[in-house]
Amino acid sequence: MDFSWIFPYRDLIVQGAFLTCLLLVISVTCGFGLAIFLAIAQVGKNPVGRWLAKGYCTFFRGTPLLIQLWLIYYGLGTYLPYVPGLRTSFLWPILREGLFFAALALTLNFAAYQGEILRGAMLAVPKGELEAARAVGMSPAMILRRIWLPRAIRIGLPTFAGEVVLQLKATPIVFSVTVMDLYGAAYKIRQDTLLVYEPLLLVTLFYVGLTFLITQAFQKLENAVPTRR
Repeated sequence: MDFSWIFPYRDLIVQGAFLTCLLLVISVTCGFGLAIFLAIAQVGKNPVGRWLAKGYCTFFRGTPLLIQLWLIYYGLGTYLPYVPGLRTSFLWPILREGLFFAALALTLNFAAYQGEILRGAMLAVPKGELEAARAVGMSPAMILRRIWLPRAIRIGLPTFAGEVVLQLKATPIVFSVTVMDLYGAAYKIRQDTLLVYEPLLLVTLFYVGLTFLITQAFQKLENAVPTRR
């Protein structure tokens, strides 16, 4: 096997690995924040909110991520230049890049899955804990902030870890919208050097290593968060 190409392409590899990690962090962080609102809406008493949140989750969980990415990139991306004043604003250098659309698609997709998981976790919280909180005079907002949501997140932690790993493995599709992530870097190296297995092996080792780190981090987090009895 020939790995002599690593040093000449080191900058491309590092940049690709950075973009992969950046997309993962953005989509997981923003997606989880959106998932909280989706879960709360689904377990809430407002029928319109439940219907909208359920429809959102059904749409993004029921369609392939690649199609969602292309719809956003080739659909929304086509109309953005025609928004008055947008091309001259400070946002345009960000909005014209494929990285923005890739992060948006990954975030929206991740939020749908996490919203469903968090909804189930919220319904799994023992009702006695919520009733006890009401009995001591806590407001609904305080119950949600201090009891219901933290307890649900603790219940869903093992599943969240798997979802983050799945999100990591979904990032290579961003290469289809011109984002030069690690897989995109490997593809360019393969085109330049005509080597197939070595660049893909490097990508594989990176993903395996990052998956191990994510799993270990969540295991430590689970052990650090106390479980209420």
